[in-house]
Amino acid sequence: MDHEADAHRTDLMTITRYVLNEQSRYPESRGDFSILLSHIVLGCKFVCTTVNKAGLAKLLGLAGETNVQGEEQKKLDVLSNEVFVKALISSGRTCILVSEEDEEATFVDPSLRGKYCVVFDPLDGSSNIDCGVSIGTIFGIYMVKDKENVTIDDVLQPGKNMLAAGYCMYGSSCMIPKKGKIYSVNEGNAKNWDRPTTKYVEKCKFPDDGSSPKSLRYVGSMVADVHRTLLYGGIFLYPSDKKSPDGKLRVLYEVFPMSFLMEQAGGQSFTGKQRALDLVPTKIHERSPIFLGSYDDVEEIKALYAAEENND
Repeated sequence: MDHEADAHRTDLMTITRYVLNEQSRYPESRGDFSILLSHIVLGCKFVCTTVNKAGLAKLLGLAGETNVQGEEQKKLDVLSNEVFVKALISSGRTCILVSEEDEEATFVDPSLRGKYCVVFDPLDGSSNIDCGVSIGTIFGIYMVKDKENVTIDDVLQPGKNMLAAGYCMYGSSCMIPKKGKIYSVNEGNAKNWDRPTTKYVEKCKFPDDGSSPKSLRYVGSMVADVHRTLLYGGIFLYPSDKKSPDGKLRVLYEVFPMSFLMEQAGGQSFTGKQRALDLVPTKIHERSPIFLGSYDDVEEIKALYAAEENND
């Protein structure tokens, strides 16, 4: 047995080990945030195992119902949602939960309440399960002032108030380049785009400075597309269009967490009107257009929207 290799394997920095290491650096803290994160990790591990076994467990069929977005739910979606809700409530550290799969927010029983709100998409990209494309979980965490008197307004906060956000990708620390060579968008919607988006994608394909065109990469699973953008740079776009004037992605548990992560990595995120994290949502399943990625690439799309506004 190669003891050196074995020792190297046990030195792997898992998220659980990272959380414990960070917790030990702050002996004065109560550990509430670490406990919450450990329950999120537990949910992700369960879903990961279940996704890997999905075919064998016969979980791929339709659950016979639709979610609040009018999208067909897979049985895996339902199971993943139940697992996360139970894991978050049992942590004893949450007071409000907002899931993509539940029409109403979940208010935790007072006996189990903590000071955190968690917003999450338990299985983003689940329509791709059948073809083996990467899917994942997205989450964001807020804090409330008074856990005994929480209302829905406690979770309708701008993204800049988030304490933390993350995603876990199922299936087969990032510093994002300032400018990238990839653009990611569903070009099947091109005929319905507004002028700034149309101009930007045209520039990606036919740069006016004589440089090489950008490469198009689009999975259609937000976790996979944003993960690639964090690793390689470039820009991910899901703009508004004539069919979806408010865009398609949900603010609380898709736009905000991914925008938070993109800013932390040195990039930026834009809605077509403002910094994404400055949005103040008015309902829990609100949607928004989104452009996020490398700093300079997002600057270009911001300039095109500014020019359009000036022309109007």
